[in-house]
Amino acid sequence: MHAEVSINLAMVYGFLLVLARVSGTVALVPIPGISAGPDASRIVLALALTVALFPAWPAPAVEGLQVGRLVGWILAEASIGLTIGVAVTFLLEGVQLAAQIIGLQAGYSFASTIDPNTQADTTTLQLMSQLMAGCFFFTFGFDRQVVRVLARSLTSVPSGTYLLTGPGVEAITRLGSSIFSTGLQLAMPVLALVLLLDIAFGVLSRLHTQLQVLSLAFSVKMLASLAFLASVIAFFPRVFEKVGAATFITLARLLNH
Repeated sequence: MHAEVSINLAMVYGFLLVLARVSGTVALVPIPGISAGPDASRIVLALALTVALFPAWPAPAVEGLQVGRLVGWILAEASIGLTIGVAVTFLLEGVQLAAQIIGLQAGYSFASTIDPNTQADTTTLQLMSQLMAGCFFFTFGFDRQVVRVLARSLTSVPSGTYLLTGPGVEAITRLGSSIFSTGLQLAMPVLALVLLLDIAFGVLSRLHTQLQVLSLAFSVKMLASLAFLASVIAFFPRVFEKVGAATFITLARLLNH
């Protein structure tokens, strides 16, 4: 007896649509250390998440389904994943901007190292902030929030129906602007200290012209900024958690229209 192998095309199409949505997210979410690994790691992660979302797979009608329409659906699904990935990227970039501002003003931009993720030259403070933001991301459970948003979007946004409208573009733009507000909020205490130190050294150099203040200013600014940053860094998780909650609330509203 010959066994007949039948393929459920609806399940295959559902798998492709969910894979496109998940792949768009995995391609942009800056997972710490994944860029330093093999390229197949992201593919395996996308396949694993797709299989994990099996109960929510759509079952599109296959009768009369043309290739062009299927490609359009896949592009729409990928745009959903890219929207989620961009929003999460904005969340992590706020901490990076704060480190860049602090490093430039405090003098840490002169100390550089190699970023293991991008193999590019970066400052030590910015690399530390990148690792810290990744730890915050997993500590507050935002990785589970990403999976939860993907799962809910499969039921709230049917396959091939997503369209980024004007309000959606405005919401993503506001999330992008949060990079600067978050970065300034985190860097402002150290910036204020550096400004006061610059004013103090300027006044001191005017009062005592024979005193070589500028030769000591650079070292004092670095040490004082490092000590003050160590004292205020405990507030970073609170700000990150607040901005992350606002990010996922925006995504939930955007994908549950």
